[in-house]
Amino acid sequence: AAEYAKLKAEHGANAAAFEKAIGALERGMSGAFLQSYSADVLRKFAQRGASEDRRELLAFLSGSSSYAPQSGQIVGILKTMQDEMLADYNAATETEESAIKVFEELMAAKTKEKELASQAIEKKTARVAELGIALAEKANDLEDTQEALAADQKFIANLEEGCEKKKTEWEARCKLRAEELVALADTIKVLNDDDALELFKATLPSPGASSFLQTQVSARSTKARAVAELKEGLRFAGVSDRARLDTIFLALHGKKVGFEKVIKLIDDMIVSLKTEQADDDTKKEYCVTTLDTSDDKKKELERKVSDLEAAIAAAEESIAQLTDEIAALEKGIKALDSAVAEATENRKEENADFKDLMASNTAAKEVLLFAQNRLNKFYNPKLYKAPPKTELSKEDRIASSMSGTEPPTAAPGGIAGTGIAVLAQVSAHTQRGEVAPPPPPETFGAYTKASQENNGVTAMINMLIQELDKEMTVAEAEEKDAQEDYETMMQDSAEKRAADSKSITEKEAAKADTEAALQQHQDDKAATAKELSATLEFIASLHAECDWILKYHQVRQEARASEIDALGKAKAVLSGADFSLLQTS
Repeated sequence: AAEYAKLKAEHGANAAAFEKAIGALERGMSGAFLQSYSADVLRKFAQRGASEDRRELLAFLSGSSSYAPQSGQIVGILKTMQDEMLADYNAATETEESAIKVFEELMAAKTKEKELASQAIEKKTARVAELGIALAEKANDLEDTQEALAADQKFIANLEEGCEKKKTEWEARCKLRAEELVALADTIKVLNDDDALELFKATLPSPGASSFLQTQVSARSTKARAVAELKEGLRFAGVSDRARLDTIFLALHGKKVGFEKVIKLIDDMIVSLKTEQADDDTKKEYCVTTLDTSDDKKKELERKVSDLEAAIAAAEESIAQLTDEIAALEKGIKALDSAVAEATENRKEENADFKDLMASNTAAKEVLLFAQNRLNKFYNPKLYKAPPKTELSKEDRIASSMSGTEPPTAAPGGIAGTGIAVLAQVSAHTQRGEVAPPPPPETFGAYTKASQENNGVTAMINMLIQELDKEMTVAEAEEKDAQEDYETMMQDSAEKRAADSKSITEKEAAKADTEAALQQHQDDKAATAKELSATLEFIASLHAECDWILKYHQVRQEARASEIDALGKAKAVLSGADFSLLQTS
């Protein structure tokens, strides 16, 4: 782009030089043209090549006295070079426009690619956050499952150990009962044999004595069997149950207490044992349920505390980020204001320079036109333009009509009495030292108007006027472009400042909301931590209350069952003793 701009500027200067050269040559004003700035431009252009045409043109522009160009040859060379230069410039312009189009298409593609990449980044960032939350939830679920698995495995191990123990005890019990049944069956078989009955009739006392003896033996044996059963239950009885069993033992050993009272004591003790077992079952169920509920509540509170800590960390990070962004925006606004102030100051200086340049160039142009018109008045009166007549004021017309003479004319001012004023400051010329004057020139001869030289001077003045017009046109274009750029910059700066100010307001509001949310999270965390501490204390008290009952519930249940079974057997034995009292043989 910079090379093209340089080429465009050179093309503009060269094209203007070619136009002036061709026009001057066609008008026959080659002498005046060779002294102009355009001739220097063409001279530099001709020096860039080594073709024959360029050498001829360079020889012409050098003003060599030995060179005598053919009629129209230089004009043809200039037009040919002008066409070639225009063709090269058009080709360069097409190449630049093609490059600009390719660049714009590439920028559009990259912009779209950037937008798509930004959207993908936003989606993936949201996905990362969602996966992080899901991962945390899965980790909590894994922890709960591992704890439940450990508890289940421990329960299974305890259950297997208890089952093995009970299986061994049950096998021993079944074996003992089988042996007892065999012994009883053998005893009954021997006693019920016909020969044994005949022998008992012959050897045992009379029926009355036999009945009395049997009654005594049955009561004693019944008490003994009942005591044996109760002693079996005594092995499983607790401290409180031992006192009640001792009462039953005393009742059995006594001679005045009947079996009905003993049976009643046994029934009362069985009811008491069942009531105690029901209380233990209720207590166990309460402990298990309450511990499970409290443990779930503890995990929920711990998870809530963890979530609140994560929310607090995120809020603190967001506040820090918003603070940095607000500081960056405020710094950008200050830099933008400084840039705007600097640009405004530069624009004022450039505008003042432009006004000075336009005033100076306008005054110079008016002086040149005045000089040209003055030459035309002498050398070419047809082209002379008389100054407009001064319009007399009403007072001047009255004074002139009364006096019969024209009113006095004010002395001309401005540059050399032309009436042209210039605003630019011009430094005064001073003489440097005292130098002896040169010898006087020769006197003049017969005077003739130098018409040919006047044409050269007029052409030179026209060229200077054209250069002034060109310079003012360029200055006006540059001033217009600079003003438009300045206004665009001011508008863009105002929009950016408004956008940044709005962004600061939004970010400050977001920061305030985040700080309020942070305070709420901190309050919630403190309340949750307090509740968690209370829950942990409650769980500790539950363990102090329930660990023993949960640990020994099965043992106590089995002991009570064995004790109730022994009491039931003792009751059965004592109930069977009532029937033996009625037996007679």
